[in-house]
Amino acid sequence: MSRWGGGFGRGIRFQPASGSSSGGGAAIPPPPSIQANVVKPKGFASLTAINQGASSVPAVADPFTAAVKRRNRTEEQYFDEDEEEPLAYIPGPNSPSRKDRRVNDSDDDDPLDAFMAGIENQVKKEAEAPKKEIEKPELKGIRDDIEGEDDEETYYRYVAENPNFGKDEESDNDLEYDEDGNPIAPKKSKYIDPLPPIDHSLIEYAPFEKNFYEEHPDIEKLTDQQVEELRGTLGIKVSGAAVPKPVSSFGHLGLPEALMKAIRKSEFTQPTPIQSQGIPIILAGRDIIGIAKTGSGKTAAYLWPMMVQIADQRELQPGDGPIGLILCPTRELAIQIYSEAKKFGKVFNFNVCCCYGGGSKWEQSKALEAGAEIVVATPGRMIDLIKLKATNLERVTYLVLDEADRMFDMGFEAQVRSICAHVRPERHCMLFSATMRKKVEKLARVALSDPIRVVQGDIGEANQDVTQTVFLLPLGGAKWNWLTNYLVEFTAAGSVLIFVTKKANAEELHNNLKLREFEALLLHGDMDQTERNKVILSFRKKECDILVATDVAARGLDIPHIKTVVNFDIARDIDTHTHRIGRTGRAGEKGAAFTLITEKDKEFAGHLVRNLEGAGQPVPDNLLDLAMKTPWFRKSRFKEGKGKKASLVGRCRGLGYEDSKSNVSSTSTYNTMPTFKPGLVTGGLAASSAESAGPGSSRLDAMRSAFKQQYMSQFKRSDDTPVDSTAQGGIKLPSSMPPPSDIPPPPSNSSEETDDSENPRKKRRSRWD
Repeated sequence: MSRWGGGFGRGIRFQPASGSSSGGGAAIPPPPSIQANVVKPKGFASLTAINQGASSVPAVADPFTAAVKRRNRTEEQYFDEDEEEPLAYIPGPNSPSRKDRRVNDSDDDDPLDAFMAGIENQVKKEAEAPKKEIEKPELKGIRDDIEGEDDEETYYRYVAENPNFGKDEESDNDLEYDEDGNPIAPKKSKYIDPLPPIDHSLIEYAPFEKNFYEEHPDIEKLTDQQVEELRGTLGIKVSGAAVPKPVSSFGHLGLPEALMKAIRKSEFTQPTPIQSQGIPIILAGRDIIGIAKTGSGKTAAYLWPMMVQIADQRELQPGDGPIGLILCPTRELAIQIYSEAKKFGKVFNFNVCCCYGGGSKWEQSKALEAGAEIVVATPGRMIDLIKLKATNLERVTYLVLDEADRMFDMGFEAQVRSICAHVRPERHCMLFSATMRKKVEKLARVALSDPIRVVQGDIGEANQDVTQTVFLLPLGGAKWNWLTNYLVEFTAAGSVLIFVTKKANAEELHNNLKLREFEALLLHGDMDQTERNKVILSFRKKECDILVATDVAARGLDIPHIKTVVNFDIARDIDTHTHRIGRTGRAGEKGAAFTLITEKDKEFAGHLVRNLEGAGQPVPDNLLDLAMKTPWFRKSRFKEGKGKKASLVGRCRGLGYEDSKSNVSSTSTYNTMPTFKPGLVTGGLAASSAESAGPGSSRLDAMRSAFKQQYMSQFKRSDDTPVDSTAQGGIKLPSSMPPPSDIPPPPSNSSEETDDSENPRKKRRSRWD
C-alpha cells in the first residue's frame, strides 16, 4: 500500500469520493479496461497502460490534488497568472430560455448589421422570385444564330472601344534602380500624337494665284530636240504632263528686281541643274517631286518662288498663321533653311520663324503669335504648337516637304500626313527627297496633284523597258475579241500573263480560252498552296505560255520570260496596277503591258493618266477625255495658260515704298496691289536709279535718294546761274527762277575740256555720280 492508502499499483492512487475523508473512506475501483488489460500477472502496470488509463479516468475536482499541482509553480508565476473568468451560461438548443435570449439579443444588435441583414433578405427574395422573360420584337427574315453578335465579335468590339485593354497599368509605375539603389527615371516616349482630322468643307478659303511664270522669248524658241539636249547637258530627267522648258540663266526666270539683287549679292552666277528645271515648274504653279542629294541647290529652288507667291497675297492679320510652311526632319537642317529664308525674306520684309524640338516652346509660340509669313519646323514641334493654339494652318498655300525619306525613317510618317491633311486641299506642294521609296511615293500621291518628277543624276531612274498601252473599248464582248485577235502574236513573242480581278471571271476566261484551243493555266486565291506552286512551276518551265491569274500573282512573281502583261480587268487600286505591270521587263528584258478599259472604268482612268505621265509614256486622247469626266480628276488637273508676271509682283512695307498710281487702269486686275516697276534683268547688271530701284531698295538707298533730291533742288552755281534741266536729268528748278527758255545754254563740253586741260587742278567728282 502507498503512503496515501487505497492505492493500486506503484505510484498510483485513486481519489476518494467527494463525501469521504482521506483516511477511512472506501476506495473507488479502477475502470474495467484497466482492470482487464493494464495489470500484469505480478501486479505491476506498464507506462503506456498507465497513460492510457489516466486519460480515460474522468476528471474529479479534488482541492488537495490541485494544491499538489500548484506547488511546482514559482511565486512570480503565481502572481503573473491571469484569473480565469467564469464561462457564461449557454442554454441548450431546445431550451425555452434560448428563445428568450434570442429576442433580448436582437434589441442590442448593431444598426449596420441589421441593415446588411435586410439587404441579404432582399437579395434572397429577388433570387427566388420567378424571372420575367423579355419579349423580343418579331423580326422576319433574320436569324439570331447567324446575324447576331457572337463571343468573338463581342471581344473584337470591346478591344476596339477600349484601346488600353490588356495593358499592364502597374508595370508603367515600376521603377528601375541602379547599383547604388537610386531610382532611374523612366524614359519618356517620344511619340507625338498626330493632329485630329479636319473637315475642309466647313472652312471658306480665300483664292490665291499659283502661276507666275512667263516663258522668256529665248527659251520659247527652243525646239524639243534642243530642250532634250539641254536637259542631257544638265544631267536631269523629268516625267509628267506639260513640263516647262529648263532655263540657263537667272534672267530667263523673270524674278523681281529686288530679289535678283539679293541673288547676285549671294554670289549666285547661274542656276544649278535642279534650279534650272525646278524653278520654272514651281513658278508655273505645278507641284514637283525633286529627287536630288543634299547640296544640289534645292533649298533656293523652292525659296525664291515662295517669296513671289507670298508677296502676291494680302498681309497677315492678327491671328493668321503662316503662308509658307517648310517641314524638315532635323533641327540642324531647320536652322540652315531658316538662315537662307531669312536672308531672302528681308527683301520683302517677311518674318521667318524656326520651330524645332529642344528649343524654347514659349519663345517659338510668341514668335508665331506675333505673325510670321514663313515657318520652318520639324513635324513634332509643329504639331505641339498647333495643339497649343499658337498658330494654325488655314492660310498655308505653299507647303514644302524637305528630306521626306529621312522624316519617314525617323518615324514621322503619321505626323507628316496629319499636317498635310490640315492644309487646304488646293495647296501648292513641293516634295524633295534623296530616294523615292514606296512610303514616300504613297505620300506624294496623296499630298501632291499632277506632280512633275525631276531627277538629278541616276537616282530613282524610271524603268524604260516596259511599254504601256491603254485601249478604251466599248462595252460587251469587245475585250474578248481583242484578246483572241492578238493572243497568237503575244505568245509568239514570249509568255503572256493575263490579270483578272475576280476568281469567277478568271475561271470563265480560262474555260473560254480552252474552248478556243488555247492551252492556259489558272491561278487564284481559292487554290491550295500545293496547286499554286505546281502551276507557277509549270509556267516557269515554259510548259505553258499563257497564265490567267488574279492579283495573287501581282506581287513576288519573278519570271524573266514574261514578255506581255494584259490587264483584262482593271486593278482594284493604282498600287496593284503598278505591281501588275512590274511582272514584265525584268532582268533587263523588254516587255509590254496592255490595259483594257471601258466607259464604266472612268473613276480609274484618272489614275491611269497620272501613271502614264509619271512613267513618261504617251497618254491617249480618249483616255484623257474619259478621265476628265470625273470631278476629282477635273478639279485636281493643272490649268494651262499664261500666268501673272513675277517681275510685277511684290510688296515692301518699309521706307522707300512707292505705289505706281499713275499706271493704274480700270482694266488691270492688279490695281489694288503695290507693284514693282518693270525691270527684268536679262543679262548683266542693269543700271540702277532712284526711279527704277523699286520698293525693294534698302533704307540707306532710300535716304540717299531723298537727300540727293533735296540737295540738287536747292543747288546753285557760284555765278548764280541755275542748271538747265535738260543738261542734268531729274533736277528740279526752284519756283523763283525764270523759265528754262530765258536761261542761257550751259557751256559746251569742248570748252570744259579746254578749261580742264589748261588748269592742272583735278576736277572734283560728285558723290552722287
